[in-house]
Amino acid sequence: MVGVHTRRAARQVLIGDVAIGGGAPVVVQSMTNTDTEDVAATVAQVAALARAGSELVRVTVNTAEAAAAVPHIRERLAAMGITVPLVGDFHFNGHRLLRQHPACAEALAKLRINPGNVGHGSKRDEQFAALIEFACRYGKPVRIGVNWGSLDPELLARMMDDNARSALPADAGVVTRDALVASALESAQQAEQFGLAGDKIVLSCKVSGVQDLIAVYRDLAARCDYPLHLGLTEAGMGSKGIVASSAALAVLLQEGIGDTIRISLTPEPGGDRTREVVVAQELLQTMGLRSFTPLVIACPGCGRTTSTFFQELAADIQSYLRAQMPLWRGRYPGVESMHVAVMGCVVNGPGESKHANIGISLPGSGENPVAPVYIDGAKAVTLKGEHIAAEFQALVEQYVQKNYSAESPAAEQTPTTVG
Repeated sequence: MVGVHTRRAARQVLIGDVAIGGGAPVVVQSMTNTDTEDVAATVAQVAALARAGSELVRVTVNTAEAAAAVPHIRERLAAMGITVPLVGDFHFNGHRLLRQHPACAEALAKLRINPGNVGHGSKRDEQFAALIEFACRYGKPVRIGVNWGSLDPELLARMMDDNARSALPADAGVVTRDALVASALESAQQAEQFGLAGDKIVLSCKVSGVQDLIAVYRDLAARCDYPLHLGLTEAGMGSKGIVASSAALAVLLQEGIGDTIRISLTPEPGGDRTREVVVAQELLQTMGLRSFTPLVIACPGCGRTTSTFFQELAADIQSYLRAQMPLWRGRYPGVESMHVAVMGCVVNGPGESKHANIGISLPGSGENPVAPVYIDGAKAVTLKGEHIAAEFQALVEQYVQKNYSAESPAAEQTPTTVG
């Protein structure tokens, strides 16, 4: 892919059967927002996230009841055929919960530890060591996840004091970013001293500002070879969260930084938690880093396209393709790289349709009420009448069956991916 840097060499960490780093594709992950004590609700949301394409799912483990629930969640998911690795998110009391509920550690595929919330003073090292001991005992990888909303206050105070005594003191924001990186690296070094292998460690340094995130991860990537988890924390709601996350992560991914990502969207009231998975997939796919589901190319509409028909058809086709992917993924290898064009008038419609694997150019205002369909660059058929949408969808399905079945030449070609 032109312009995308080859991702840097990194240690590879295995989380269940999911590889992070070391040249593996960038992994999409997400997190539940259910009460983990509610086994049924958490199982349902993990299953939904996994079916949407989340390759790792993190759950909160904050109480004894939540820790006790984790093995039951894992068992129910397994009974449903959902094998997505579960990551336990621990703050403040993780050392105590794992000691009381060792089955929780067994059921999890990875532990997430925030160095700023492990403990303070003399208890910090002791409690961090206890968490690492559990990881070693059960063979679990650890993400050391630093967050500037819960940065180790003692470390930050020490670095601020050192900076104040400097002949040329830096801006407080710069010192805070340096402290984030220092916390991650010092904690990783300490974890290795406590016996955790280097190929069991993933690092993250999350902030909520785009430029801060880019600066922190550039520094972190230059100073270590651990796999890195990217994410703009507290990204926000709706378009703001999507734009901010995409702006930050796209720059880093373009530079070859990042091995796994999460889009931390605040759901709209009653919104679907799987939205963050879709956004992460679309970010990676539009950058040419991975393919997850066929892409729909559609024009934005203008005065030539006063009808909403092409908008409705584009939305229907996109929903149809995503809904089919759980079935198609195993049956039609390579279908995720397919491009479908749904265009609204004659200006760019035929040209874009010819560039897609299959495309339709719908009639705009004042145009003849016919819709030519192009397949692999050639005009194949012209649709007209009341059933254009259904007929085009049928043509898309026929194209998939013909070109992506296990015996077809297209299926034998591995889609190009970077990283």
